[in-house]
Amino acid sequence: MVIKDYYSLSEASDILGKSKETLRRWDRDGKLKAVREPISNYRVYRKEQLSIFSSILLNELEDKTDNSVIPDADYNVLELFAGAGGLALGLEKAGLKCIALNEIDKWACQTLRKNRPNWNVLEGDVKSFDFTKYKNKVEIVTGGFPCQSFSYAGKRLGFQDARGTLFYEFARVVKEVNPPICIGENVKGLRSHDKGKTLEGMISILDEIGYKVAPIQILKAINYRVPQKRERLILVGIRKDIDIEFTYPKPHNQVYTLSDALKKGELYDCDVPKSKGSEYPKHKKDVLDLVPPKGYWRDLPIEIQKEYMGKSFYLGGGKTGMARRIGWDEPSLTLTCSPAQKQTERCHPDETRPFTVREYARIQTFPDNWEFAGSISQQYKQIGNAVPCNLGQEVGYSIVKFLNTYTKQNQDNFSSISLDKTLIVSSKTFVPSTSRATSPTALIKSK
Repeated sequence: MVIKDYYSLSEASDILGKSKETLRRWDRDGKLKAVREPISNYRVYRKEQLSIFSSILLNELEDKTDNSVIPDADYNVLELFAGAGGLALGLEKAGLKCIALNEIDKWACQTLRKNRPNWNVLEGDVKSFDFTKYKNKVEIVTGGFPCQSFSYAGKRLGFQDARGTLFYEFARVVKEVNPPICIGENVKGLRSHDKGKTLEGMISILDEIGYKVAPIQILKAINYRVPQKRERLILVGIRKDIDIEFTYPKPHNQVYTLSDALKKGELYDCDVPKSKGSEYPKHKKDVLDLVPPKGYWRDLPIEIQKEYMGKSFYLGGGKTGMARRIGWDEPSLTLTCSPAQKQTERCHPDETRPFTVREYARIQTFPDNWEFAGSISQQYKQIGNAVPCNLGQEVGYSIVKFLNTYTKQNQDNFSSISLDKTLIVSSKTFVPSTSRATSPTALIKSK
């Protein structure tokens, strides 16, 4: 058996964007049959088999999903850890209004100001800002806080126990502002970070400050009009006095590919603009020249595999991101902050080079007119850290749907209260025909 012609269960999972358990079920059901490695009896998949099945997955379903909804009122967003504006731009496209954005990185702040001069960008450490002036003036607080372990002795994490972490600052701002809903986003690894204790702590803190957490979901960007295999954990907090369920956006059937990102088509009305980008050092370029589109390090000659991978060659596992050349007919793998790192190469399909800045931005679904400030490396960092704009828009639609229901509920309650007051006044002023009628003014004077 030639190793490079076969993929392990783990590798097939990465390539198809499906869980290993799903692939095991498909094997049992005959939907995608695996073959068995003779010695270990492990499931393996033929390369051409995965290529054909991947194309079927991308094209078999017509996309009829539409999550769009129009806001019934002006809904204001306060965003923390805003970065280069991927989430904020997505929420704006969904009809929400960003009234303030906080970010500590000066280059990201320049990016925000350059593209949206009207946005109120609060540059600096979130710890140094007081947000009480926004109390009851903001409907949504959002933030992509980093994973940080909490240090506490008790079984239940309290608000003060998280002091010193950026999640504490996120919770502090939510407490100060008192919005109907707050949205946190993070890498999917947050769910298992510190054996799940970090996420449990966050839920506990939100509960303490008056917010119930909706069921946690990990959204796959490829299901939301993003040509990239990227997953984000969404943490939704709803104020406890509100009895409305938050519904996540429905996934789209259509999966966009690298071709959709970089060439004229449904996502963009022209080919990607020319721009600057990083280059591979000569020794890496010589290696990647040997990798075909959709290939990776296992497609190299065995001696070059050993030399390039070093000790990692003997550790087992898929490591499908190493020496990886993306194909035109597949979504990109997750973009990182640096396109040329050994563990996370994302090589262009036709040219042996990393993606350029504008190609990076398109894969994250930024518009072509969204300019990034700073050096090339700073621009890659901003783009790689961003929430894909189209994913942000889809989450935004779910927020609008929630707030429309909340607004209508409040209006109905107000109308009901007004009607009750009218009936009370009417009952007090009603006098039977046998008695002298008394006006409200007369009643007041008689007192």
